[in-house]
Amino acid sequence: MPVEVTWWGHATCTIEDSGVRVLTDPLFVRRFAHLRRRRGEVPPPQAALAEVVLISHLHSDHLHLPSLSRLAEGTRLVVPSGAVAAVPGLRMVLRRRQLVVTEVRAGETVRIGEVRIRAVPALHDGRRLPVGPHKVPALGYVVEGEARTYFAGDTGLYDEMAEAVGTVDVALLPVGGWGPYLGHGHLDPSRAAEALTLLAPRSAVPVHFGTYWPIGLDGVRPHEFHGPGDEFVRQAGIRAPEVAVHLLAHGERVRPEAAR
Repeated sequence: MPVEVTWWGHATCTIEDSGVRVLTDPLFVRRFAHLRRRRGEVPPPQAALAEVVLISHLHSDHLHLPSLSRLAEGTRLVVPSGAVAAVPGLRMVLRRRQLVVTEVRAGETVRIGEVRIRAVPALHDGRRLPVGPHKVPALGYVVEGEARTYFAGDTGLYDEMAEAVGTVDVALLPVGGWGPYLGHGHLDPSRAAEALTLLAPRSAVPVHFGTYWPIGLDGVRPHEFHGPGDEFVRQAGIRAPEVAVHLLAHGERVRPEAAR
């Protein structure tokens, strides 16, 4: 299984499969809004190089317009259906960088070279907050090449998850957040480990933790910042011991099958 995964921090990953570089939810800044990067360096320029970029939903830490402005001209951008209408600033970035945008709904696919990308449902409020005028569903994606890699975006558990996602080799699962409390529609380490029992991947990589934190809250429930990755490893060992879990540092890459 020659897929290679690099975790750049938060939900930003590069999936390399069959000669295609797939970038997820790029976030390339040290600080934005009320959040600052507390761990890991801002990803280097080469992190923005990809044939296709996947956007899971419209929250500004996943659809981050200044980070999209770092993409090379002509890069393919895959977004949930309705995103362009819901986010006027996205239209400006598309024009300025000449990005090629494809809007998708759950169940639809996009082919890039030898890789097929399939959009799958996510249980998460996908609106552009705080008061997005359009309801745009959040998505996850399955990248299918020589391996099948599931990027969950932001999601909670839902009854049809195993059927909707299908058989996968690698699962990139969110296990934390950017604040001391996780609301509805998220996975914590325990629920992410439960997702492993539903999906039964060969390997898993925890993401969406230990990167950004609200300014001024360093001393508030600090274990929620530092602990989710290790706790996911522990929970996965109990609930899904057959799954190889790769706990990456920021900027670290792994070939999941080679590392088993």
